[in-house]
Order: sequence, then C-alpha cells, then structure tokens
Amino acid sequence: MTDEKRFHRRANFLIGAYVLCLAMFTGILYNAQIVNGSEYLARSTIQVTTTKTVETSRGIITDRNGKILVSNREIYTVSFDPDLVPDQDGETHQAAVARALLRILTLFQDHGVAWGDSLPIGDAEPYGYAFAGATGAQRTWFSHYLADRKWSNTELTAASSSPLMSQTLLDKLKLTGSTALTAPHLLELMRADFGVPTDFSRQEARLVLGVLYELRLRKLTANAVTVPYVFAEDLSVELISILNDGAFEGVVIGSKAVRQYNTDYAAHILGRVGKFESREERDGFNAEWNAAREAGEDTTGLPYYRLDDQVGKDGVELAFEQYLRGRDGTRLITTNQEGKITSEIYSIQPEPGGTVALTLDIDFQAQVEEILARSVQAMDQEDLEDGEEPVNRGAAAAVVSVANSEILALATYPTYSQRTYAQDYALLSQDPRHPYVNRAISSAYAPGSTFKPLTAVAALESGVITPTTIINATGSWTYPGDPNSYANCWLYNSSRGRHGRINVSQAITVSCNYFFAQMGYSLGLDRLNAYCRAFGLGESTGIEIYERTGTLPENKPGEDQSPWAGFGQSSQLFTPLQLANYVATLVRGGTRYNAHLLKDISAYDGSSVLYTAQPEVLSQQEIQPDNLAAVKKGMGDLATTGSVGQQFANCIVTAGAKTGSAQTGEVMANGVFVCFAPFEEPEVAVAVVIEKGKAGAALASTAVEILNAYFAPSDIGAMMAPEGALLP
Repeated sequence: MTDEKRFHRRANFLIGAYVLCLAMFTGILYNAQIVNGSEYLARSTIQVTTTKTVETSRGIITDRNGKILVSNREIYTVSFDPDLVPDQDGETHQAAVARALLRILTLFQDHGVAWGDSLPIGDAEPYGYAFAGATGAQRTWFSHYLADRKWSNTELTAASSSPLMSQTLLDKLKLTGSTALTAPHLLELMRADFGVPTDFSRQEARLVLGVLYELRLRKLTANAVTVPYVFAEDLSVELISILNDGAFEGVVIGSKAVRQYNTDYAAHILGRVGKFESREERDGFNAEWNAAREAGEDTTGLPYYRLDDQVGKDGVELAFEQYLRGRDGTRLITTNQEGKITSEIYSIQPEPGGTVALTLDIDFQAQVEEILARSVQAMDQEDLEDGEEPVNRGAAAAVVSVANSEILALATYPTYSQRTYAQDYALLSQDPRHPYVNRAISSAYAPGSTFKPLTAVAALESGVITPTTIINATGSWTYPGDPNSYANCWLYNSSRGRHGRINVSQAITVSCNYFFAQMGYSLGLDRLNAYCRAFGLGESTGIEIYERTGTLPENKPGEDQSPWAGFGQSSQLFTPLQLANYVATLVRGGTRYNAHLLKDISAYDGSSVLYTAQPEVLSQQEIQPDNLAAVKKGMGDLATTGSVGQQFANCIVTAGAKTGSAQTGEVMANGVFVCFAPFEEPEVAVAVVIEKGKAGAALASTAVEILNAYFAPSDIGAMMAPEGALLP
C-alpha cells in the first residue's frame, strides 16, 4: 500500500510538472504571438540585409623589364552614415544629423582638411551660383536634384545664371510668371528640406548642406549596390585617432587604394585617373552594361561605373582601362533593430586589376627625356648668347624597334610629372610651351627632307628611276610649261650652287631639292600619297593611346603640289612617331607593323599571362633589295661622310640618317631628324623634332646621344671587362 501511494505521489508530481511546463510554454507563445507579436514581427523585419560595394585595387603598370611605374597605396577615408547618428531628445533625427556633421566639418576646418562638395553654390556670402566652375556632370546631377524636389526643371549650362522656379514651387509660394530660383532662396529651401536647426548660422548651414546634398545625390542614382559618400581622403593618422577617440557620430573610417606614380618620366604615356566630368562620359563607359540591361540580358560580370568611380582619363590608364580596373566585390551586411551588424559575408569577392607591362624601358625613356631637355636648353642658351629674342621651343622624340615596332621611348619636352599633377596644373596649364601636349603623337610637323627617302623608294619601285639613273641637278627646278613655278635647292639659295650629275643615293646624302622635285613631279601626287599610306604616313600608327593621324599633301584646284611634296615641303604633316615607324618600315623592307605600347597583361597575382601583344602587319610594300640598298646607302653616307658625319663620329654604332628643315613661315624652321642603327642589321629607328630647331643637322648630336644611350650598356660592359674576365 505504501508503495502504491508513493507511486501515485510521483505520478501526480510528474503530471503537475508537465502541466506547469505546458502552461509556461503556452504563456511564452501567447506573449510572443499575441502580446508582443507586432514587436517581434517588426524586429524580424528589421533584420535587413543590405549590399555594399567593396572597392578593389586598380592594376599596376610596369615597363618591359618589370619595373613598377604605377602602383597603389592605401589611404584613410572618412564616410558619413546618417543612420549611425542617434536621436537626441527634443530634436528631429535630421537635426541630430546636421549637428553631427557640423562637428565633423569644424574639426576638418581646424586641421586644414578639404572635403568633397559639388553643390554649385559659393561657400561664402553672397552665396551665388558657380555653374561656370562646375563640371558638366555636376551641373547635370544638380538639375536632377532640383527636378526631384520639384523646385526647378531648368537644364543648366556653364553660362546659366539661375534656374527658374518650377510651376509646383511657384504655386506653393503663390507666385506667378517666370521667377528665378536664386541661390540664397534655394539654400533656405534646402535648409528646411534637410531639417537643419534654426540656430545654425548661414555659413554653418552652407557647410552641412553641401554634404547632405551629396548624400541625397546617391539616393537619386542608387542601384542595387549602395554607393557610399567618401567626403574626405588621405587623412593623417593623428586626425584618424581624433575621430576614433572623440566619438564623432556618423563617422565611418575606411581605407582605399589610390594611384601612386613611381616615376617622374613617361607622364604623357602613363596618363592619369579621375572622376567623370559629364553624364555622356559615364554613359560611354557603361555602354555595354546599359545595352545588356535594355536587351533584358544578364549584366553579371559586365563593368558598371558609379558616380564616384575613378577611371582612366588618358594615356595608358585609359587605353587599358578594362584590364586595369578589376572587379569590385559585393558584401552582404545584415543588421538588427539597433543597427548592429549581425552577419557579414561576400556575395562577390573583389578582384584586383591585371598587371599591364609596357614595351617602354623606363631607364631608356628617362635618358631620352633628359637628352631632349638638354638639347632644347642648349639651343635656348645659344640664342641668348647670340643676342636673339628667346623663343618658346617644344620637342619630341620617338624610338621604335625595327623588329616589331615596339615603342621603346616616346618623349616630349617640356613635360610634367604625374606625381605632382594636381599641384602643378594651375601653373603649367598657363605655360605657353604647352607641357601637357604629347608632341610625339599629338603634334604633326612638316617632315622637310626626312621625307626624301620615301620619295626615293616610290620613284625606284615605280620605275621612274633606277639606282644608277643620273640626273643633272642645276639648282633651280622649273615646273614644265610654267617658268613662274619653281623649286630652288638649298644649295642654290645659299650660294647659287648646284649639285650637278647625281644618282638617288647621292641625292639623299646631299639632300638635293632639285632631284626630289623632279621625282615628285614624275610620280604625281596620287602615287606619292599611295606610298605615304603604305609607310604609315597620314595613317594611324596603331598606338593604343590618342594620336593625330597627320595630313597628306593635297592639291588645291588648278595646282600640282607633287614637286614640293617630293622633298617634304608641301602641306604634309606627320607626327614624330609616324616618322620613326616609317623609317623602321623602310629598313625592314616595306612591312609595316603597328607601333604599340603593350607588351603583355598578367593576372594581378602573377599566376598567368592573360594576353601577349603580337605585332600586326598593317600594310606591305615590296622593296627590291637593290632599291633598298640604294636608299640606305644615301642615308649611311650622310652619317659618315655627309653633313652630320662629324656628329656621328661619336656614335658607338654605325647608322643611317636623314636631316630635315621644315619651313613654318617663321624666321626659324623646325628641325627634323630621322635615323636607324646599326646600319647593317637595324634594331631601332629614331625620329627627333625640335620646334624652331633651325636645321635638321643641328639635331644630329641629339640623335647620337639617344643611340648611344640605347646601345651603350651592353657595349660598355664588353669594352670595360678586364682581359680574361668572365662576362655576365
């Protein structure tokens, strides 16, 4: 009996415990589902997953030997997130955001830190519009902002004074007619719209409105990925510590990679990066993405550029943008009701840009730039010593490989440094010598007598003459049937001299205008221009960065320019790179390759080569061996026994050359010079132009220095090795 009672007590206890647990569970469920159901539902809803862009680093640029020319460095950035600003008692959240912003901006002012603010309104009284100083993109986004707020629908230009009020705003203000929306009035509208506290001064309000405006723009242009507003970059460690330790609300400290130029040379080639200056520019970069979206196709993997993205603006940075850019990552961030991050994962891993290796040898490039600078400065000094007025000289040099037209050096004088581009721009942009112009490929010059080897090839290959044909050059060539149309030889002009009976090789060596005027006349302009195109003159060289294509000679109605075109003094204009590649094409026997800067592209981690540049045959002009030998002999004799033989006596290799003096209508002619070396088995072709360089022969020593700089390293090593020593 006792055992039975004990059993019932235990059973009752277990049943009671079970009922109690069931009651507690029911109570918890009731509380969660009924009493606090709406709150828990809100919390579960607030567990929001957002996506944020994780910027990748841009690819690096190296020279042909792997020397890093452009890389990246990490800098501190400051972003502002209004959602991280807590509410303050008695004030709206907007007011709390404005106060938090003002505190940050005041700190920046105290430390001399500039921040981004594209609001096109002046930052001081009387707060007028500044459309002239804004970029096209900034004016476009400002128009979008005004239209979004229904304040104005005016399309703005640099010449705009004030936008006009929209009908919606006129009705709200109970105004009629066409009324300008003045900058002070707009600031008051923005102040109310953004909830800026009334105790802020006009100056304080303008400070915070610039940042609030930037934040609003990102909502207007938002897509699936959040675009953060980074309003200050490259801050000192000291200031970052203050921001971290001072509990500055809304501040988000981050980092990003920015371009670092590791050389002061090749500035015109490397180019720079920057932000978009117009909507059209951005649309151009997004053309592929936009086309795919409009066609309903998958845009995954296609490049998409955002408002604040850095892109290549010119040079190599622009030409190889698709390889250098890399791919940004996307991070999924989940936050709870309090805004705390509960999870963070990558949906797309960021992938850095590839490594672009150029054909340039940066050490040789540096030497060519320095040689060019010394040559121009020496001419300037000579002018001063001769009591002549100083002139603004520019110069350029191009060096290409004869084997495949790789560009080994491309120099311009005066030049600049990409390292200090931002600091130097205001001063250098006013320099009358125009240092930002890439004269090697963007300036076209009359070739003068450097054109004569091409005329010689055309005459020989067309059967007008043979290598042994003799012409009696009497000094002044007269157009048949028109005694008033003539072309004098330089020798005739200087001393009434004449070259007499000469063949084509001798005509090249002595640079006889009479001989080549006759050749030009016999060929005719159409046939001469056909050879120009075959040698790449007046055509694109194939270089990957922007270039001018030059100008072929042409006849005006009722005239024949072929005689003058035959010796390079008609209307033809060519770039130094075109001249260098024409010479390379000639001495390799008529095969024209594309002049190119790209050597190869590798994965960012060096694990694989993604692309290797191969020379492309652009045209093929057959040159008979005897004809080529005759032209080369004329150029070789010029560099040995001719007018530049003294200068080339200092050249460590044999060479062929041609001078040119291009008349420009000014007192001083441009000096033009082309050459190749070594003579028997050419490796490089060189073109040098010095504006107001007087005569091509004056550039011979410059060309010799360039050739010595290219060939010296291996030769000096062999010459200086002690007897019996092992060579490296």
